[in-house]
Amino acid sequence: MKIAIKPSSLNKMKTIFTHEIFTEQVVTGHAVRVAVTNNLSANITGFLPIHCIYQLLKSRAFTKHKVSIKDWIFRQLCETTTPLHTQLLPLIDVYINSILTPASKANPEATNQPITEQEILNVFQGRAEGDGGKGRSQYSITTQLLILYYILSYEEALLANTKALALMQKKPKSYSAALMDQIPIKYLIHQAQGLQQELGGLHSALLRLLATNYPHLCMVEDWICEEEVTGTLPLLRRMLLTTPAFKYSQMQVHKAFQNVIQSGHRLMRILEHLMLLSAGDLIPYAEALTGSMSLLLEDGVSRRVLQTVNKLWMVLNIVMPRRLWVMTVNALQPSVKLLRQHRYTQNDLLVDPLIVLRCDPRVFRCPPLMDITLHMLNGYLLASKAYLNAHLKETAEFERQTQTVSNLGLTGQPDTPEVTREELKNALLAAQDSAAVQILLEVCLPSFQEEQQLGAGGSDSLLRSVRSVSSLSEREQASAGALQGPLGSQQAKAESMGPQGAQQLDGLLSDLREVQCLICCLLHQMFIADPNIAKLVHFQGYPQALLPLTVAGIPSMHICLDFIPELLAQPQLEKQIFAIQLLSHLCTQYALPKSLSVARLAISVMGTLLTVLMHAKRFVFFMPTLPCLISFCRAFPPLYDDVASLLVQVGQVCAADVATKARDIDPFIARLQYFSEKTKEELGSDMELSKMALPKRSTEELSGADPDVQLCYCVEATFMDIIRFSIQGL
Repeated sequence: MKIAIKPSSLNKMKTIFTHEIFTEQVVTGHAVRVAVTNNLSANITGFLPIHCIYQLLKSRAFTKHKVSIKDWIFRQLCETTTPLHTQLLPLIDVYINSILTPASKANPEATNQPITEQEILNVFQGRAEGDGGKGRSQYSITTQLLILYYILSYEEALLANTKALALMQKKPKSYSAALMDQIPIKYLIHQAQGLQQELGGLHSALLRLLATNYPHLCMVEDWICEEEVTGTLPLLRRMLLTTPAFKYSQMQVHKAFQNVIQSGHRLMRILEHLMLLSAGDLIPYAEALTGSMSLLLEDGVSRRVLQTVNKLWMVLNIVMPRRLWVMTVNALQPSVKLLRQHRYTQNDLLVDPLIVLRCDPRVFRCPPLMDITLHMLNGYLLASKAYLNAHLKETAEFERQTQTVSNLGLTGQPDTPEVTREELKNALLAAQDSAAVQILLEVCLPSFQEEQQLGAGGSDSLLRSVRSVSSLSEREQASAGALQGPLGSQQAKAESMGPQGAQQLDGLLSDLREVQCLICCLLHQMFIADPNIAKLVHFQGYPQALLPLTVAGIPSMHICLDFIPELLAQPQLEKQIFAIQLLSHLCTQYALPKSLSVARLAISVMGTLLTVLMHAKRFVFFMPTLPCLISFCRAFPPLYDDVASLLVQVGQVCAADVATKARDIDPFIARLQYFSEKTKEELGSDMELSKMALPKRSTEELSGADPDVQLCYCVEATFMDIIRFSIQGL
């Protein structure tokens, strides 16, 4: 029998059930008492309690009726396993939204409670202290990854809702830095990478949050190093590990480091065993390795030991970078600081990344440890940027709201605090980066003892030795290349050059040269990431002796061609001199059409300055810049005429000043006119001119001479060098 039921009566029944029998308050009160699903995974199908809780959270039922759902959600997150249930991530997202956003503007306190720090610490207990993922924690890796996702999403949402929270005069508490230091973030990400199929979209979501909140944990070189560590070759090597993973105790490792000079072979045997361990198994040895790093700075330590420690550090960097960096920075402090027992914290290094470079000076001449130091410096510079950006977002809206209230009723108040704060932050970051670059460039300068060892007596002797080796004749290079391997080739080149070549080879293989290469690689990355750093550093200037090194060693230095015209337009004479010297090296390294146009501009600027500079400043400007004209002509022969004309003008001005003081004993002006009128063809055929030699002048004679006389000699020497190079080119 069919009974006709009107739709309106069904609506009445629905109303009775939802408003009288099972009200929203009754449902929410009952929901929190429903048991969580044990071992929740994607394999469990059907309608589950998590679906009900999700819908109630989404409708803000718990906050409206002041029912705490935090404990239920935490228990459910702790009862999860793989494969990951698809409702878990949406549940966490809507829970975070209910914590930060009130259910209504009328009642801003109607929000859920966040998971406490102690509960979070309990989840990671056992892994934070370095058990290496051996299952000593009672919580599964899935639970820990979900809690990590909750923390990172909470912090990101807190920053995104800063403006709305400020309008409501509400400031939820963020999780402390001490808590974040206890969470092995990189280790968990490393574990999630191997469980991507079981975790669904959790791994990619964690990577996105990590790139936003912790960019220093997402450096490209770290990912490349991780691929090397987790590749096929390390897997085959670990298959050879027949002894237990923890064959040596931390105390044995520490004692081996104490006797590194006398018993280096024993330490090497321990280190080779550690190289076979996985990244997680190495975590217990992290403190022993980093705490003994200062002992590796002593003389006589094997290079093989240093390189092996470097490799082990890079492996540990995959799973515990933040803690490892803090331990390493404290271990490499100068001995004076170590005696004072001054220990830096993670927050200290985020506020001032340059602490990394306040290490023992011997680190700057130990390439394996310098590589580690540069890696930490790059990481902390990135971390400092993220830290300051987050700090600015956290405080800007609240301070702005406070200022608005305080300025209420006042007219003419400029509403620009946020712009000022942003500019100050950018200025601080720029100063921080440029200071790091300037310190690293200073490290590249050889000490007096190193100059004596190189035997060249110049701070750019290392680069000159490279040029000397590379400038051998083709026949000599062919005979040198007969030896196998790059080292044999260099040795053959050095032998073909005689004793001087062997001495230059020592310079090529020195610790200073290797440190310079490491620094140039880092500076190249910094200049590519932010070209403004390169511009700021070159507007500040640095020792001219480093120009050959920076131009040849930093591939991105060609970007300096963009701002050299602006540098030439600066009113300071020192900056103009530095710009011309920099341009001379760039023209030799990058003979591009753009370099030619900038070189023409530089020659024009030099001609203009000749007419406006006074006597003393003319000497200061032209003495260091005239030799740069040689590089212009070598790179761009069409500039011969312009350079010759400029040299004649400089010579005429200086000779005129000399004539007013004393008689010109040399037919200087006549020689300059003769040089400038000679065409390239005439110079090529006139071999007698190529054999011309300037009269030898002692250092005492030049230093004691009048500045204009010295400048005249410099003009003549520049002319002769240009002619000599042009004849060699023919």
